[in-house]
Amino acid sequence: MLDKIALTLLIIGGLNWGSIGIFQFDLVAFIGGGQNGVISRIIYIVVALAAIWCISLLFRDTDDTVVKDRNLVNS
Repeated sequence: MLDKIALTLLIIGGLNWGSIGIFQFDLVAFIGGGQNGVISRIIYIVVALAAIWCISLLFRDTDDTVVKDRNLVNS
C-alpha cells in the first residue's frame, strides 16, 4: 500500500516538473501560495520522501511476491 502511495506522489511530482519544463508553470507553487509557502514546502518534502522510498523499489526482490500471489490465486 505504501509503495502505491509513494509511486502516486512521485508521478504527481514528475507531472509538476513536466509542467514547469514545458509551460513554466509550477502547479504546486500555484496551489500552495508560492514556492516559499508552507503548503508548497510540505508538498515538496512529501514528494521528495516518496522519491527516496521509491529508491528501495529498485533493490527489492519481487520474484517471491509474484510466486506468493500465484499460490493465493490457485488455492
